[in-house]
This record gives sequence, C-alpha cells and structure tokens, in this order.
Amino acid sequence: MLLALVLSARAAAGQQLSATDRAHMVATLWSDARYNYAYWDRVQANWDSALDANLALARERQSDVLFWRRLEDFAALLNDGQAAVVPPAAVRSRTARPPLRIRAIEGRAFLADYAENDEIRIARPNQGYEIVAVQGIPAATWIRDSILPEIPGSTTATRWDRAVTAMLRGDRGTPVQLALRGPKGEDRGASLTRSVSGVDRSPFELKPLVMDTAPGGIAIVRLNSCAEPDIVSQFNHRFSRWTGVRGLIVDLRENDGTGGGRESGYRILARLMSHPFVTSRWRTPEYRPAYRGADMPDSAGAWFSGPPDTIAPDAGLPSFDGPVALLASARTAGAGADLLVAFRNAQRGPIVGEPSAGGTGQVLTLPLSAGWFFRVTVTRDAFPDGSEFAATGIAPEMPVTETVVDFQRGKDAVLERALSFIREKAKNPASP
Repeated sequence: MLLALVLSARAAAGQQLSATDRAHMVATLWSDARYNYAYWDRVQANWDSALDANLALARERQSDVLFWRRLEDFAALLNDGQAAVVPPAAVRSRTARPPLRIRAIEGRAFLADYAENDEIRIARPNQGYEIVAVQGIPAATWIRDSILPEIPGSTTATRWDRAVTAMLRGDRGTPVQLALRGPKGEDRGASLTRSVSGVDRSPFELKPLVMDTAPGGIAIVRLNSCAEPDIVSQFNHRFSRWTGVRGLIVDLRENDGTGGGRESGYRILARLMSHPFVTSRWRTPEYRPAYRGADMPDSAGAWFSGPPDTIAPDAGLPSFDGPVALLASARTAGAGADLLVAFRNAQRGPIVGEPSAGGTGQVLTLPLSAGWFFRVTVTRDAFPDGSEFAATGIAPEMPVTETVVDFQRGKDAVLERALSFIREKAKNPASP
C-alpha cells in the first residue's frame, strides 16, 4: 500500500523517473552520440562539459517533461538535423500547442492556418497575422531564449523554421497570450489554450501525395512524404500514360523525411528518367579504439564507405520526357533531400526555392531507458564527387525566397517561378 501511495504521488507530480534513471539516460545519450554520430566534427560544444552539466541537472527534483526539455537541449548541441529525444506517449501527452499552424517568413512568425473550435471562434486569429509577442515577450526573444535551444538542425534557417513551428508548445491545458499584428499594422490580442497534445493527430497533417494541375497541361505533385506504403502505386495510377501532361512540378517543400521512404522516392523519380541515375554516396563511423587520439576529431578514426546506387528507369511504365522542376525549402530533409541529390545527379531539371534542411543520412534509434529513445544520424551522405551538404543544405539552381508581402497576399512565388520555367521549356524545348 505504501508503494502504491508513493507511485501515485509521483504520477500526480508528473515524475516517474528517479534521479538514477535520469543520470543513466544522460550518460547513455552522451555515449551513443559520441560513438555513433557521423558528423562529430560539427559539434562545437564541449561534449564532456555538457555531460557534467546534465548529470548535475539530472539530480534535481523535476518532472519528466522538464527532463525531456533538458535532454532536448543536450541533443541539440550536436547540430544534427535528424536528432530527437523520444519519451513515452504518457510524457509526450503532457505537452500541447494551440490548434494553430505557424510559418517562419523572413525570420518572423505568421499564422498560416487554424483548426476551428469554440475558443478559436472567439479569438479569431486571422490567417496572415504576425505573432509579435508571446506572454508579453517579443516573439523573436521568446523563440531565441525559450525554444531555439531545444531545436536540432543542420542549418541556421532550418533551426529557426522549426523553432517557429514549435514556439507555442507548453504544458497541456495552459493558456498562452499572443499579441498579433495584421497586414495593415492593426494590433490585437488573443488568448488560446494549448489543447493539441504531442500524441494527438495534427489537424494540419498533410496527405502524403496531393495532385493538382495548372493551365497548359502542367501537373503539380505535392510529395509531402515518401513513407506511405502505397505511395508509388498512387503516383503510377495517376500517371500511367502521361496523357496530356506537358510539364511536371514535384513539390518537396513539406517533405521532411519523417518515416523514411527514400526507395519509394527513387522509384517515383525513375518514372521521370530515360536513363539511369545515381544517388548519394555515404560513409559511417567504424570505431577502432587504437585509432583514437587528439589528432582525430571524428568519433571513429575510420570509416566504412558505400558508393552511390544506380537507379534504372522504370521498365514497366512509360517515362516522362517533358520539362520537370523540383521545389525545395528549409523543411526539405531526409528522403526529400535524397531526392534532391538524385535529381541533381541526373541533371533532369532545376531545383527551385530555398536551400534544403541539410539533414539526411540513415538514422539509428537507440534505447535510453524506461521506454525513452534517442535518434541520431549515423551516415554521412554526399554527392558522388564527395561534396557534402549537411551544414548548408542543397542550394537550388533557381533561388526564390518567400517574402512577407507574398505570403500575406497569398502568392506562392516559388511555385510561380517553377511554372514560368516549365511553360518556357514547353514552348522552347531546346532552351537551356
């Protein structure tokens, strides 16, 4: 009975982990990152000092949610665009956000969409409004001090984009006060409850594959995820013969690689090729204790390398030989970035938009303790010539930056630039 009362009290306080559990997880994360992370030369923090600091924090009495945030701070020091600390659902369910979708535009936070409920109907947080303050703190300061330290990312732009998306996360059921500013400078406030928990299905979850058309026989494919088991079948069903299609745009701006699926992405790309194309090359740490030394900055001292794969065109279905463009953003990562690499290798057309997130490579999910997990990138990917892109993302041939003015007017400048290219190529196939 005494044990039951103790467990009940700990559950009520949101604290299930003991200090020993927390210390064990801190040490395991430190060790797993040190010997598995493929980009150790990108770690600028003193990893050993970070271990000492986090072991000291682990001894403090704290909720599991607070410990999760501290572990996220620790993992973010890796500058790994795919790193993540994943606690059990019971812990994730204690955090939540208001039902808003927020976008980073020119370094500022804007409301892009909302899921309507009674509270939203009263607050009326208009789309296109800028969030200028949170809890009375200027939005930029709030993001920089409260959110950014917990956000992993390979590039500065991607970290900020992800931080803006997560800027209203907090304890489930708590209110958050927003100061908003409209396109004409009108100011207003809104109070919203953090009601969409970390285990709820997002009201803004995108379908993996969305088909659209534009005048002139241009097909637009929004490939938001490659992880759906039948994603290739869906694509092939829609484009079995390419009848009436004069140009194709594949939008990867929201494809963050969650769930993997790079092989499915390659099979879709193979439908756009008349010749074989190659993927990225990779290498992974091959730990040899005898190679460790002060003059070896990597976690391994040795590498096991793999050459690029060669992907052949789909022999069973006709390939598309018209003009093609791919769209990219700071959110394009994982399997989405893999497609950008293969597309560039094939010299099939331009990438339009912004540099990708940089985060790519195979991810290893490692157990910490008590149902907690740690994900870290364990391969170092590059173009076939050895050029790496983790720190910079993959730069587009046709750079287009989304502006605040375009966003508030509902103009998709990236898509418009790609449409202009496709139409010009369709009229003049021999033009560069």
